Amino acid sequence: MRAMSVMSKGVLGAVLTALVVLGAGTTAGAVGEMGGGTGGGTAGDAVGEAAGQVAGLVAGEVVGAAEADLAHHGHVSLWDGRVGVWLVTENHGPSDVLDATVRLAFSAPMAGGQELPPGCLWSSSRVVSCRTGALPDGGTAGELALDLRAVGRPQELTVDVSTAWRSGGVDRNSVNDRHRVLVLATGDPYVF
Repeated sequence: MRAMSVMSKGVLGAVLTALVVLGAGTTAGAVGEMGGGTGGGTAGDAVGEAAGQVAGLVAGEVVGAAEADLAHHGHVSLWDGRVGVWLVTENHGPSDVLDATVRLAFSAPMAGGQELPPGCLWSSSRVVSCRTGALPDGGTAGELALDLRAVGRPQELTVDVSTAWRSGGVDRNSVNDRHRVLVLATGDPYVF
């Protein structure tokens, strides 16, 4: 119950902060159409509309943002301390995505000094982040292939695949862009 109280206070604080900032903009002489471009709106209308948008953001929605359903599919293999990841990112639309980042988090640390493909970087010894590039509606990013060495020779590991960031848009179907894959050291491809 205490966690809910702390979270409620945090949400209220975020909404109040946004209202203060927006109110300061209108009292500082900000001009232009307010109230969604209908003309004739007042500063109070603009602040009220913005408060609704902030409440939507706090609730997890991106108000007025386009929807883009990203999906990651591929497979992971583990053999002799090596980890192979093959991944394709797709955009099921309906909107284009200018860029996105896929995050691969491993339960076991990877050996240092390994070179990654262009557009990828080490976030830590257990996390690789890779840029997908532009993904038009119905489009796919080229296949991402990683051949990594784990520290030691783990008999199993898990790989968490997720979208870390996307430029604009909201994904209301995050089931197909978040996967946890248990991989045994058999050399077999574990599909996600």
